[in-house]
Amino acid sequence: MNRDFIIDVNSTNVTIAITEDKMLTELHKEKHDNKFSVGDIILGKVKKIIPGLNAAFVDVGYSKEAFLHYLDLGPQVRSLNKYVKLATSTKGKRIPMDQFRCEEDIDKSGKMEDVLSVNQSVLVQVAKEPIGSKGPRITSEISFPGRHIVLMPFSNKITVSQKIKDLEERTRLKRLVKSIQPANFGVIVRTNAENKKVADLLSDLNDLVGKWNAMFDKLPSLKPPSNAFREMDRTATILRDMLNESFNSVVVNDDDMYQDIRDFVKSFDPAKADLVKLYKGKIPIFEHYGVTKQIKSSFGKKITMDSGAYIIIEHTEAMHVIDVNSGQRLKRDSDQEASALQTNLVSAQEIARQLRLRDMGGIIVIDFIDMVNRDNRRILYEKMKEAMKSDRAKHSILPPSKFGLIQITRQRVRPEMEVEILEQCPVCHGTGEVKPPVLIIDEIENNIRYLLLEQNESNLTLKVHPFVHAHLTKGLFGFKWKWFKTYRKTIKVVPASSFHFLEYHFFNAQGDEIKF
Repeated sequence: MNRDFIIDVNSTNVTIAITEDKMLTELHKEKHDNKFSVGDIILGKVKKIIPGLNAAFVDVGYSKEAFLHYLDLGPQVRSLNKYVKLATSTKGKRIPMDQFRCEEDIDKSGKMEDVLSVNQSVLVQVAKEPIGSKGPRITSEISFPGRHIVLMPFSNKITVSQKIKDLEERTRLKRLVKSIQPANFGVIVRTNAENKKVADLLSDLNDLVGKWNAMFDKLPSLKPPSNAFREMDRTATILRDMLNESFNSVVVNDDDMYQDIRDFVKSFDPAKADLVKLYKGKIPIFEHYGVTKQIKSSFGKKITMDSGAYIIIEHTEAMHVIDVNSGQRLKRDSDQEASALQTNLVSAQEIARQLRLRDMGGIIVIDFIDMVNRDNRRILYEKMKEAMKSDRAKHSILPPSKFGLIQITRQRVRPEMEVEILEQCPVCHGTGEVKPPVLIIDEIENNIRYLLLEQNESNLTLKVHPFVHAHLTKGLFGFKWKWFKTYRKTIKVVPASSFHFLEYHFFNAQGDEIKF
């Protein structure tokens, strides 16, 4: 599979399009002024504790207070709170982690008021960006993700990604990490670490420990709410996580980002640095690589597939509903069960792409075409799971229900990607109202009078819709004859089938359009 990254950088945002075999599969947009990103660590202040919810609301500098549930505190929250308190009271003198004595883990069934108090300063990490009317979702289980590992302060566990299946490789990675693991730090080994050498893991580990130390060096000077650690922006995060996988090319239209990406790729695979290219064409980069057309056809309520079948995507407050329709296919095919299965399988592939492309999260209910055969429903279920394998977001898929519905839950940490594909109407200009057709002739005549008498134009050409052209030129004593008699100048009237009904344009003797 060829994976290409096409990156469009402009003054307001960075947009990353990821294509697989030239098919658009992911679209990520990051504004330059985005204040909240998943992974940011913030020194906040507890504003309210709600015993009924066993949760707290924390001021993190957003208009809505962030929600912190007891289960999101993390087992080592007492150790974190103690370390933060010591760090803020030592006036910049960092406490070495290997000399710090951790507190006991909190009880899983405990109460929030036993751990936090109102007005207490607490270090939290953004787990979900603000979505709709909700504030950020936060956690006290701090983590620092790198290319190969994730660093977990105040934990001594070593965990290997479940996606690494080989038992010998899992054992090797655990042994390597244990040999370099610093005191009071836990480590999660990421899938990208497979077959990596200890030097790669150690370099990653030292970089993450450095970030932890740098954060606590500036903590004494912060007053809540303040950002203690800024995660890499979304662009850099995507590149960090995905450029470690096989990719065919990275094309970017910005000099600075081109150099940054090239240096980043060179740091882990110098042979691939030449795959990063700078785009200098005059045509917009997305248009040149066919991304714009795919965006226009892939967003919106109705998505049509090559087979003629289509899906309808509806959004509600609680969930997303996707309806699969066969179009005219089932009516033409004598074996409706086989045709329904084929349409459902194609739709499953497209739906999996849409979930990634739009970054849809929460509960998704899919109404596939009804199938009587139980084996066919099982085939569809397996196809849906197979199509979702490449989705990096955590998800769960349930088998088809008695009514033929497949339910999916998919992790949502950011607002859903929305692209406005509808364009402004050229007739009403978005107002929903048009001028009365009976007035168009008066308007044209007023413009002719202005151009001929005030501007002294000659050899005037008027292009109009064919219906209007017929109206202006019909009969021996039509409008053309009337204008010639009045102004003693011939006005050429030309039909243009591409014009909408009320559209018209004037052109001078040189063929240039006359702008009003």
